[in-house]
Amino acid sequence: MRSHDWRDLAILVGCRTRDADRDQLDESLEELSRLLETAGGGEAMRLFCEVRRPTPATFIGAGTVLRIKEQIAELPAEVRCVIFDVDLSPSQQRNLEKEFEVMVMDRTGLILDIFAKRARTSEGRLQVELAQYEYLLPRLRGMWAHLSRQGAGIGTRGPGETDLEIDRRRIRQRIGALKRQLVKVRATRELQRTGRRKHGLPTVALVGYTNAGKSTLLNTLTDAGVFVEDQLFATLDPTIRELRLPGNLRAHLADTVGFIQRLPHQLVESFKATLEEVLVADLLVHVVDASHPQMERQTRSVLEVLEEIGAGDRPRLTVFNKLDLIESAGWVERLVANNQPAVAISAKTGLRLDDLLQALATILGRERQLLRLRIPLARQDLLYHVRTQSEVLEEIFEGNDALLRLRADRRLAGMLRDFVEEEDAPCGDPAGS
Repeated sequence: MRSHDWRDLAILVGCRTRDADRDQLDESLEELSRLLETAGGGEAMRLFCEVRRPTPATFIGAGTVLRIKEQIAELPAEVRCVIFDVDLSPSQQRNLEKEFEVMVMDRTGLILDIFAKRARTSEGRLQVELAQYEYLLPRLRGMWAHLSRQGAGIGTRGPGETDLEIDRRRIRQRIGALKRQLVKVRATRELQRTGRRKHGLPTVALVGYTNAGKSTLLNTLTDAGVFVEDQLFATLDPTIRELRLPGNLRAHLADTVGFIQRLPHQLVESFKATLEEVLVADLLVHVVDASHPQMERQTRSVLEVLEEIGAGDRPRLTVFNKLDLIESAGWVERLVANNQPAVAISAKTGLRLDDLLQALATILGRERQLLRLRIPLARQDLLYHVRTQSEVLEEIFEGNDALLRLRADRRLAGMLRDFVEEEDAPCGDPAGS
């Protein structure tokens, strides 16, 4: 995989279809502009067009094609790309490139380009390369002619220019090889998860719209040192750290790739190895940018992706983030009250983080068992584990023994089986007594 640092100027084209309102179109184009900036490009201008019925050959009508050609002729030579905020078929993309004589991309192609730029681990690069080849395969015809006009830059990252000459048969062979490699990656990740499960710690996965603050929250809670930037898809590769919660409760906290509206299907399929962290998590923490004007639409997009990957029914805690940017405290309180279980925080400033930690402890602590133990004082090693890895509710001494009432996870409860005097069912609030 290769990545370049170019400053391509592009015309952004928003197509308003029958089922889209103007506010939705403006929001989507604004997001497309941020995606372009993240890819290393610059916006030359925006164009809006009405598309009552997409044209099979070019998606847009002949009049709009002519209008864009005229704009390209009037703008500086640095305009080397036209990006559509819709998904174009391979034939539509080729036909538009013949008309405009510059590179044409759609929203999916731009997102794939960003993922190629952001992928840092070998696993991430494998997943992006697979998604790019599957996107490229039906678009091979005439690709070299387009690249000869375009040069290198946005839309040419990833497999590499010379690889684009290979025929469909060799690309299919490469796709097959990548899929086999990713099967091994998924097997390795499963072994890692099995190892973590042996420690008896629950897994909490952070999910949310891109740039909602997931990585900032992970860093604040665990000092993980994950790369954070005010750009879309700042991090792609999952990071897992141990989190300590009230009541001596511990958990594994996993950061995951951010979602976006109309997340390309190729990426969802290719990133299954990464997204499995979400599927097997004991709890999903949905981080929401509560300061964003399109918060509700972003929330719906995340829930749609969770449904698509089969995680729609996982237990979920909603975390309304960026509380420091919101002036109306009453609105926030109503938001939390109407979306239980939920809390409001600021990952950046640390505001109300205690509320989040307590909520996590309450939810995860429901699986803890309430035990009454008699442990000889001579077993200081065991007493140390009990005091540091469980929530001790009561401790008294009787002769040479310590009598304890505590809440413990299943792993520790198993270790203490021989010392149990009385055992109750799983209990609720870990902070209570």
